[in-house]
Amino acid sequence: MTCFYQALLVLIWFRKGEDIALLGAGFGISRATAYRYVAEGVAVLAAQAPGLHDALRRIADDGWSYVILDGKLFDCDRLAETTRSVKGDTIDAWYSGKHRDFGANIQAVMRPDGLPVWTSDAMPGHLHDLSCAQHLGVTAALNWAAAELALPALADAGYEGAGHGIKTPVKQPADGHRLHISNRAYNRLLRGLRWQGERGFAILIGRWKTLRHTTASPRRIGDIVAAALHLTHFEYKYLPDSR
Repeated sequence: MTCFYQALLVLIWFRKGEDIALLGAGFGISRATAYRYVAEGVAVLAAQAPGLHDALRRIADDGWSYVILDGKLFDCDRLAETTRSVKGDTIDAWYSGKHRDFGANIQAVMRPDGLPVWTSDAMPGHLHDLSCAQHLGVTAALNWAAAELALPALADAGYEGAGHGIKTPVKQPADGHRLHISNRAYNRLLRGLRWQGERGFAILIGRWKTLRHTTASPRRIGDIVAAALHLTHFEYKYLPDSR
C-alpha cells in the first residue's frame, strides 16, 4: 500500500482498536503485512515522542509552576512469565495484585491542565508505581526539575519517599489520631491541584481505544502508549514546532 493508506490503517487501529487481521482484510492485505505495517507505524510515532528532560524543560519554559506524576496499569492478555517476589515466592511478572489483572505499568507526567507530556517504557505489572518510577529514573529527573527548573511534581501517596521535589499527601497517623489541621490543609490543597492531572490517562485511553487492551507483548505497550502520546500532541497542537 502507499504511505497514505499505511498511515490510515495505523490510525484506524489506534482510534478504534480493530483486530489487525480483520483490519488488514479490509485493506486487501495479508495478516502478516497488516501486523508489519502496524509495528512500523508504532515505531515511527513512538520515536517522535519527547524525552523526559526535554518535556520538563518545555513545561518550565511555557510558564507552568508544577507537573503531575501518575502511573497506570495498561491491560494485556495473561502471560506465563514469572519472577521472584520480595518474599522469595514465584509470582506472575505481569500480574498486579492491586488491580487483580495482567498488564504493564506505565508512568506519565502531566501538565497542570491534564495534558500528558511524557510516558515511560513498560514495566511488569507486579511492580508498584514508586519502584517503576525509581527504576526508570523518573524520580531522579523530577527531583532535578524541582531543584533546577523550580518545577516540583505532585503525586499520590504511592510515591511517598520519592524525594523532596515530589510532593505527596501526608498519611494518617498510625496511632489513629487525626491529622494536624496544617497537614489536612496541605492534603486538601494538593488534591485541589492534582485533580486535573487525573485526566492525563483518560485523554489517552478515551481517544485511542487500542490502549484499553492489547494482545501484543506487554513490553511493547510502552512504545504503543508513546505513539498514542505523539498523536495526542498532534491533535492538541503541542508538537515542538507548534509553539
